[in-house]
Amino acid sequence: MKKIIAPLILSSLMLASCSEADQPVSHPEKKTAIQTFAPIPADFSPRNLTVLSAGDSLTQGVGDTTGKGGYLPYLETMLEKNKGIKQVDFYNYGVKGNRTTQLLKRLQSPEMKPILQKADLIILTIGGNDIMKVVRDHFANLHLSDFMTEKDSYRNHLTRIMQTITQENPSASIVLVGMYNPFTKWFSDIKEMNEIVSEWNKTGQSVVVHYPNAYFVGIEDLFLNTNDNLLYTDHFHPNNKGYELIAQRLNETLGDRVLPDLEKKPLMVSTEEN
Repeated sequence: MKKIIAPLILSSLMLASCSEADQPVSHPEKKTAIQTFAPIPADFSPRNLTVLSAGDSLTQGVGDTTGKGGYLPYLETMLEKNKGIKQVDFYNYGVKGNRTTQLLKRLQSPEMKPILQKADLIILTIGGNDIMKVVRDHFANLHLSDFMTEKDSYRNHLTRIMQTITQENPSASIVLVGMYNPFTKWFSDIKEMNEIVSEWNKTGQSVVVHYPNAYFVGIEDLFLNTNDNLLYTDHFHPNNKGYELIAQRLNETLGDRVLPDLEKKPLMVSTEEN
């Protein structure tokens, strides 16, 4: 057992008529009006987007000195620049300290359930406090195996969270934001923490992949190998710059993959060809 020292055409049809008489007669080609269809561009009629953000302190926005909700205001501004989006309505259900078990219960609460049922998109930040619980529970005698054992519980709880969301709103898209390692400045001698966070992120990806409307957005790399200070003064939560980078990463995935999938089947407009 390894002991820790310290604490992812329409094709057109051309109709021609011809006839035969006793003597060969030439007839000019007759064109008939035919109907073709073209999809309305995605930005033809901008839509309103309802987003439910749920999870822990990263959703609540702890460390954001503006007090506006962490990555949410940055992401809202970015999304509303999209030609296909008229307005974004965010519902922030982030609670500092929440673990997977607590989020699972809150999804069925009278406050959150109605929003869950009507949301176009659900963004989740969850799991960091599950890792922290292992640190707190085994601080005096911390082993790598403790994290790997709790990781199985995280997988089970996250699976139940995904099942609950899809049962309440089968058509919604779900985005799970990965975890990052904030422990470097706290526990610089725990070299295994990067490995632990990476393994838990792989677990999150392994759950998300089973749901066709779900996506994983990794942010772990944003906080590694950078000279920028992206953490708040508590050396745990992102600061304003950190949240802005998270929003940028989310916006990239939403623009490339999620929003196109959210679009309803294109309406068809009729055109006439003579």
